[in-house]
Amino acid sequence: MKLDRRMPFERRQYLLEKDFELFYYNDLHFTPVGRHAHEHYELYFFMNGDVSMALEGKETRLSEGDLIIVPPGTFHQAILHGSKIPYQRFVFWITPDYIRTFQSEHEEYGYMFTHAAKEGKYIYHFDRIAFQALLSVLFDLIDELNSARFGKEAMIHLLFGNLLLSLNRSIYEMENPVNITEEKNLYRSIERYVEDHLSEDLTLDRIAGEFFVSKFYISHLFKDMSGLSLHQYIVKKRLDACRSAIRSGADITKACREMGFKDYSTFYRAFQKEYGMSPKQYRELGASK
Repeated sequence: MKLDRRMPFERRQYLLEKDFELFYYNDLHFTPVGRHAHEHYELYFFMNGDVSMALEGKETRLSEGDLIIVPPGTFHQAILHGSKIPYQRFVFWITPDYIRTFQSEHEEYGYMFTHAAKEGKYIYHFDRIAFQALLSVLFDLIDELNSARFGKEAMIHLLFGNLLLSLNRSIYEMENPVNITEEKNLYRSIERYVEDHLSEDLTLDRIAGEFFVSKFYISHLFKDMSGLSLHQYIVKKRLDACRSAIRSGADITKACREMGFKDYSTFYRAFQKEYGMSPKQYRELGASK
């Protein structure tokens, strides 16, 4: 059963909770709040709608994947241009004190807030893959806030920290891009790593940790360099390795497992889609030549 996490729009513009509040809105009819500022930080994740954001007198038309960082005292206002499209967004209010608790552990947690306040740059755009990963954490956080499970407070702390660090890392990398040579070297290094570890569980998180860069950056890098997501690239490499093994006479089931496919049916469907024939047909075709 699909969960409905939508919340009724909250017109108040002050915090009731000690550390933060998180809202998920999806409205067709919305009465805008006038120009205002907060004593807390606001992170605004725009998902859908015909909306502009006015920040310190400058109005920007929003698109899916936009993140807006609103520091305390920064005047802003969402402007709705039409009500035919649902207005969908996350609004995250966070106290400066709560952010400082994370900064006391690692200063990196505060980079984007400091940068926004100093440079007056409030809006960043994430590609679809990176933005969906952020939204997934936000939905997990809402679910945890509404749960009564063992370890709830610890999990909330972990999810919040993960989201905060991922955002700071991504924004730092947007502001401090590596040069083309470094990108190509990283891409080739990841290619070699994938080829050397095809039989293992190759997740985006694992590879990001191995190379000390954000998973969002790796997703963007592979899409730019190969036109494929990292997952699609790994599947293609595994299929190619399986095809070579089958051509050499290896057992099909054994080959698919040794190349990292967790079950035969997944391998079978991927192989047929990639090469237009089943693994057995491919083996028989090779034997007939």
